Amino acid sequence: MSYLLVREDREYLVEAGDRLESDLGVLEVPDDVAAGDRLETHIGEEFVVRTPRGPDLFDHLERTGAPMMPRDIGLVVGHTGVAAGDRVLDAGTGTGILAAYLGRLGVDVVTYEQDDEFAEVARENMHTAGVETRVEVRTGDVTDDLGSLSGFDGVTLDTADAADVVARVPDLVVPGGFVAVYSPFVESSRDCVEAAREADLVDVETLETIQRGMEFDDRGSRPSTRGVGHTGYLTFARRSVLE
Repeated sequence: MSYLLVREDREYLVEAGDRLESDLGVLEVPDDVAAGDRLETHIGEEFVVRTPRGPDLFDHLERTGAPMMPRDIGLVVGHTGVAAGDRVLDAGTGTGILAAYLGRLGVDVVTYEQDDEFAEVARENMHTAGVETRVEVRTGDVTDDLGSLSGFDGVTLDTADAADVVARVPDLVVPGGFVAVYSPFVESSRDCVEAAREADLVDVETLETIQRGMEFDDRGSRPSTRGVGHTGYLTFARRSVLE
C-alpha cells in the first residue's frame, strides 16, 4: 500500500519499508506505518503520513502519455453511474488513471493496452494505487478479443478506433449497460455517435469538457485567463433494455 509523506512545501509517495533520501535528510519508512503518523528524517525534518486519494495518484503515478483529467473521470462516473460490484471493459489504458479511479470505487476492470511498456507501467501503477486485485491489465488490442468478451456493465474507451468497439457494445454489455468514449478530437466523437446510432444504442450524447478556474483579488472576481480549459470530448450511450 502506498502513502504520502506531506509537509507544507512538498510531498512524496512511498510504501512501507521505503528509504527516502532528499535534501531534508534520510527517512526510513517503518513497516507498520499508518495514516496520521509523524515521521522525522535523520536531521529532524518532520512529515505527516496521509493515505493518497485519487487526485494524489493523478499527480504521482508514473506517466506514459497524457492521461484523462480528474474532471473527465468525474463526468464518466457521474453519467454512467458506475459503482462497486460493476464490471467494466476498458481500452486504451495508458497510464491507467481511469482504471485506477474505477478500481478504487470497487469496480472490477479489464483494461487493454497495446504498448508493452505502457502496459507494464500501468500494472505498476495499479499496485501503487492498491487496486491490482481489481484491475487486470492485458497487453493487446481489444478488438482482437471482442468475440470472447461479454457481460460487462460498461465499456470505457480512449482509443483511435473506438467507433469499431462502440459498434459491438450490444454484444459486450448487459441491457442498460453503458459506453463512455473519451477523445481529444471531435471527428472521432462524431464517428462514435454514428456507430452508436447504427448499433441502436440509446441516450447518445457528446459533451465537451471545459473547466475554468476563478481568480479572487482586491480588484474583483473573474475566470482565470491562465491554462487551457478544454481537455476533450466525452461520448455516452447505453444498450436499450427494450430489445
